[in-house]
Amino acid sequence: MLKDGSFHLVREYQVQGDRVRYYSTDRSQWEEIPAALVDWEATKNAEANQSKRDAAIVAKLAAQERARRIEPLDTDASLEAAPGVFIPPGEGLFAFDGKSVVRLSQAQTQSKMDKKRLIEQVLVPIKVVPSRHTISVEQAHAKFRAPTGQPEFYMRTADAREPDMDLIRAKVHGATRTIENLDEIFKQKTEVRDSLPLQRWEVAKGVYRFTLGRPLDPGEYAFVEIVQGEGMSLYVWDFGVDGDASQKAAARNEK
Repeated sequence: MLKDGSFHLVREYQVQGDRVRYYSTDRSQWEEIPAALVDWEATKNAEANQSKRDAAIVAKLAAQERARRIEPLDTDASLEAAPGVFIPPGEGLFAFDGKSVVRLSQAQTQSKMDKKRLIEQVLVPIKVVPSRHTISVEQAHAKFRAPTGQPEFYMRTADAREPDMDLIRAKVHGATRTIENLDEIFKQKTEVRDSLPLQRWEVAKGVYRFTLGRPLDPGEYAFVEIVQGEGMSLYVWDFGVDGDASQKAAARNEK
């Protein structure tokens, strides 16, 4: 919260002397402003209110799940997402929109190195500059469009592992969608992504249900799973939320 009445949406921030360094959720990058511009009392109050809202959402979801949840089964034969609506057989990620279940296809991703940072490394060898690789998906919009802003998802794994999934809001850049940036400095890698709240529930052996912490705004999204083995494998399933005209207008105003 700034003293002029405006505000920045940030994932986190750090006070460094007379500067405030923060990660902007709007631009998906680190930025700085003078600390003297910040209304610290209003910022702390906003943080406290947001923490209370987040805790209330999680508690509500947990209570709802306990009320309807059954013990995990040894098998997922005839597993229902809703009465009369079944999860198809086979491994993969499935979306349930309240009426039907759709198997999501894995998206083909590409990784490109930021040429500007590469040039900066070459021209200024003394300065420590991270290398940035941008992970993106071709085409501006995903083929599957969720008809509502709060679908549910089911994941069935081939080896019955417990999947570590992350829900990310993608950034549209021309004819591609950016999933995340991977920064590397001194062989240490840091992932920069716009993650969203996600709850995971085991419903059968090797089958997990994912529910959202809040309804999704219109936009492009992706489920991401990183599997560690001999190397690192990145799996991406993409989808979009269109919404109605009023939702789109509200999403634009929030930006």
